[in-house]
Amino acid sequence: MDQSQQEDRRVPGAAPAEEVKGMIRSVIEEFVTTERRQTEPAYKAELVEERRRREQLERRVNELVEENKRSRQAAEESDRHSQIRAELQRLGVAKVDLAFRIVKDDVTRGAEGTLQARTAEGDRGLREYLSDFVQANPEFLPARIAGGSGAVSPPKNVTGAQGIDLERIHPGMSREELQRVREQISQVAMQSLRGE
Repeated sequence: MDQSQQEDRRVPGAAPAEEVKGMIRSVIEEFVTTERRQTEPAYKAELVEERRRREQLERRVNELVEENKRSRQAAEESDRHSQIRAELQRLGVAKVDLAFRIVKDDVTRGAEGTLQARTAEGDRGLREYLSDFVQANPEFLPARIAGGSGAVSPPKNVTGAQGIDLERIHPGMSREELQRVREQISQVAMQSLRGE
């Protein structure tokens, strides 16, 4: 039997069907590959643009987180300062700003959210710490006794002295009346220099 007869014995239409399937597969694969090549640049550009937007949003979120953190720290600092000042005023400190500058760095917020001061003996509550500070530094309290070195005594009233009538000042006044007017003028001048 020769080869042509063997080919005729095969199932009719079997070989051409396998070839047709293979050909259809190769055409579909080629089509898909061509389509992929055409759409890839658009996808890549879209992905690059999307990545750029995402990175920009991430940067903005990070900036907002930092800004929020700074705002909270500033608010906490402001609250801490106002509580310290209020407690110093409650304790009767006359020089609040000066005392505040001295103690502000020692006072921090504890884990429970309360203000406390770090001392050599350990952490102490704000009220207790400031109370001890004021007792140890009484110069921040108002003076108890008016007077002392450099204090000006209250003006002395001249007995029988009356107010000066400007119309009564004239040439030819008596010496006693002229002296009384001069004393009154000097007394008024001293009071204005002292700010009374």
